Amino acid sequence: MVPAMESRDNPRSKPMKFESILQHDVPNGRDGKHKLIVTQLLSDLEQLTNGSALRIPLTELPDSKENIRSALNRATRQRGMEIATSSDDDFLYIWNVGQDSRS
Repeated sequence: MVPAMESRDNPRSKPMKFESILQHDVPNGRDGKHKLIVTQLLSDLEQLTNGSALRIPLTELPDSKENIRSALNRATRQRGMEIATSSDDDFLYIWNVGQDSRS
């Protein structure tokens, strides 16, 4: 722990409320709560053949389909991927745009 600035440096300063640490001890990167499922979906998307879609049972998702879609959207945008999604009462469908044979 890094000591807080002494109040003698600035007689009007208040004591620090939160603990401080050295910057090199701050963890880098962000592992969101959806990292595992999004990583798996990205891997599966990369292996899809043209005209195919992933069919994921909603019961196997660790969160709501809306939250998974949002996390996946953020990840694919960072990688420059274009995907599309659809869903019904039981499944979430995901495919790479341009690989849909109905286009």
